[in-house]
Amino acid sequence: MTNSASGNTPASPDPITANPGLVRPPRIYLATILLGMLGHLLWRDDFIARVIGVPTGSLLVLASVALFVAATREFKKAGTPVPGNQATTAIVRSGPYRFSRNPIYLAFSLLQLGLALLVNSLMLVMTLGLAVTVMALVVIPREERYLAQRFPSEYSTYKASTRRWL
Repeated sequence: MTNSASGNTPASPDPITANPGLVRPPRIYLATILLGMLGHLLWRDDFIARVIGVPTGSLLVLASVALFVAATREFKKAGTPVPGNQATTAIVRSGPYRFSRNPIYLAFSLLQLGLALLVNSLMLVMTLGLAVTVMALVVIPREERYLAQRFPSEYSTYKASTRRWL
């Protein structure tokens, strides 16, 4: 979830959340990975040489895990929950949140791209496009509205100074 660490208390004490319901980021990425793998099984589509895909995919998977761990560690240090279906308690600006408002989503995207290269699947790349589109058009705008309401001045400053993805 988009977040930042400053230790401030939320502007609104209500327990609303940014990601209620079924359209939640881990589910979106899992669904597109499964859809991509199904498509890959039905339509074998080698698109990159294994000598390039395997090492590059491996590095991307490792980078995604490292980014995910670093991002979730910052949430824990700030005392705010990682799952988007829980109320955010702080805007996190440290660690990877200095460079991206959505490092966890970036990690999910890198993971899917890394898997696509490892198994040499153009279908996984295509479904990654679907995941990023849903994130950019549905999930992230909803989270941004939530954070702007919950932390009006702090979030607007953070949003103006830090890119959404990279």
